[in-house]
Amino acid sequence: MSLDLGAILTAMVTPFDARMRVDEDAMPALMTHLFEHGSDGLVICGTTGEASTLTDAEHLRVIEVAVAEAGGRGTIVAGVGSNDTRHAVHLTERATELGPDALLSVNPYYNRPSRRGIVRHYQEVARATDKPILLYNIPQRTASDMPNDLLAELAQIDNIVAVKQANPDNLAKIDGLQIYAGNDDMLVDVLDLGEPGGILTATHLFGPQMRRMVDEPAERRAIHDSLADVFRDLAIAPAACSLKAALELIGVRVGDPRLPYVPLDEDERAVIRALLSRHGLLAAEARTPAA
Repeated sequence: MSLDLGAILTAMVTPFDARMRVDEDAMPALMTHLFEHGSDGLVICGTTGEASTLTDAEHLRVIEVAVAEAGGRGTIVAGVGSNDTRHAVHLTERATELGPDALLSVNPYYNRPSRRGIVRHYQEVARATDKPILLYNIPQRTASDMPNDLLAELAQIDNIVAVKQANPDNLAKIDGLQIYAGNDDMLVDVLDLGEPGGILTATHLFGPQMRRMVDEPAERRAIHDSLADVFRDLAIAPAACSLKAALELIGVRVGDPRLPYVPLDEDERAVIRALLSRHGLLAAEARTPAA
């Protein structure tokens, strides 16, 4: 199964309104902002999209709206992971019906299944769809690493075609899988491997610069180095929290994160404001933030 999702995929935040409901009215403007600032595609209902706080109905509705609003401007990858195989299969089946270009499926978290359990999990998930599946290896969240020999074994399962690799210690070519950077600061190394790109978060704000890392390979390392403070300062809080604060500061309405995430405090917000100011985003995109 071939896969052409693009190089720059943004793991999109999920907008919430003042009552902490999914803000469907804010999604089109956010998606347009991302497509116009370097994103080839969007990953919906991932970690940065606060999928763990969405009900199934909300989760599927966000995917549905994203697919409809994309309108051919870019690809849509839907997050469908769960630590309960039955639940992952259910989300996979329902999301498939909504028509995304591909699915992102994290290995079961918290449970810490054995290697055989992980293989069985993905066999069941893969049977539930005809869409391409991207694995997601992020041991800092799942407490369970998928080493490269396991990833190569999983690549033998029909529909599994790529991995979002968020463990830099595992970064290497894998038979049968394309590799997408799972951390922003890994993009340069993934591209240097000849792999397609990354599933990224700083691209909410710095998409054009990260797009240049794809388009201008001779400048790739220098561009990466110029973004060191971006990767550092956005990590002052969980990505959904720092990105939502930053987007609001440049006038893109996304609201606050849901508990257990909390909005940035004044000191944290000052760090994000200073970052945006240093890189000219407040001046370049200054608009009155939506209430």
